[in-house]
Amino acid sequence: MSTVFHRSPKQLLPVAVAGDGIEIIDSTGKRYIDASGGAAVSCLGHSNQRVIDAIKRQAQQLPYAHTSFFTTQVAEELADRLVASAPQGLEHVYFVSGGSEAIEAALKLARQYVVEKGELQRRHFIARRQSYHGNTLGALAIGGNAWRREPFLPILIEAHHVSPCYAYREQRADETEDQFAQRLADELEQKILELGADTVAAFVAETVVGATAGAVPPVREYFRKIRAVCDRYGVLLILDEIMSGMGRTGYLYACEEDGIAPDLLTIAKGLGAGYQPIGATLVSDRIYQAIVGGSGFFQHGHTYIGHATACAAALEVQRVIADDHLLPNVQARGEQLRGQLREHYAQHPHIGDVRGRGLFVGVELVQDRATKAPFDAKLKLHAAIRREAFARGLMVYPMGGTVDGKSGDHVLLAPPFICTARDIDEIVNRLTDAIDGALAAI
Repeated sequence: MSTVFHRSPKQLLPVAVAGDGIEIIDSTGKRYIDASGGAAVSCLGHSNQRVIDAIKRQAQQLPYAHTSFFTTQVAEELADRLVASAPQGLEHVYFVSGGSEAIEAALKLARQYVVEKGELQRRHFIARRQSYHGNTLGALAIGGNAWRREPFLPILIEAHHVSPCYAYREQRADETEDQFAQRLADELEQKILELGADTVAAFVAETVVGATAGAVPPVREYFRKIRAVCDRYGVLLILDEIMSGMGRTGYLYACEEDGIAPDLLTIAKGLGAGYQPIGATLVSDRIYQAIVGGSGFFQHGHTYIGHATACAAALEVQRVIADDHLLPNVQARGEQLRGQLREHYAQHPHIGDVRGRGLFVGVELVQDRATKAPFDAKLKLHAAIRREAFARGLMVYPMGGTVDGKSGDHVLLAPPFICTARDIDEIVNRLTDAIDGALAAI
């Protein structure tokens, strides 16, 4: 029995001993293609020497300095680089150690901002059903996934949820994309008015929905309409790009494709590509100035924020992405991946939807393609697909509860940005075999 408290203690895990490009190698020598980037993390694969060398250099020079005493050159350079490419108005970066921490910082910044302005009545946060924003209590409270929230409901802060921009299941047959987007924007406006227009602090949304629904992109104009509603009532817009940001969709920031800028934007996962734990909250200048000109102190902090070695890794990751022109590859390989999956499953009775942006792709499975009825949750089809894929040397990220937190199955794919066309071919071959095997088994 392991003395490590694993997330699934009953599961016997293989021991990972090495990384080689897009593959992880276990102690028996078996190789696994990492077609999910772990959890959309390992965007450069598992053996990038430039990033490894940058970590070594920083650790030899200065591994860590507490941010209540010092800043570091590498943290300043990373922040400058992130801001230079960020949506307009996001001019400051608060570094943390991961995605949940980034969301917690965003929520607290939003609340402190309205307090600094004297709008103490603004206490409500609105998010979307079937969203996921992290596992700390604040992030979990904002998230809209019923299964994750249920055990902890008595200790979660109050939060409110509206419909997701989930075209495959939410868009009506008689609606255009624009009408669908408008209906969702109207729903948000009604929720704001229901709560009290001057009592809502922020609306929180994943730019492209990740783990809970499987790479669900917004329809065009959705976020423009949402931005307009938020502006109308003085509500901050917080975009969660922990999974979808940092190049995953083919854009450094996923919301670039939607033509809008949030007030706060959270990133993690691909920021450090798994070489070091790091996340960040990008902050608009008006929020920053309200705090600087008010109390002058953000009432928040963690021991490892702005960690020098983590910042060095993330800075080199960003340089590699730019130097190796990986964003065009993300777009091209993403088109290839979605195209091959759609072609393969064009007539498949149990594949309802193939969707996503860039190398952030979801495959939704259904019991009946015509009605979109999901499989019985008791079958745990997603778990069967994971087992079948892993046996074939393929790591994917399947989840259940796609529809409502309880029923529905999907597979999330987020392979490294360095994938070649041949790599995508192999991922598709192994995945389709795994899905066929899982369906046959149930």
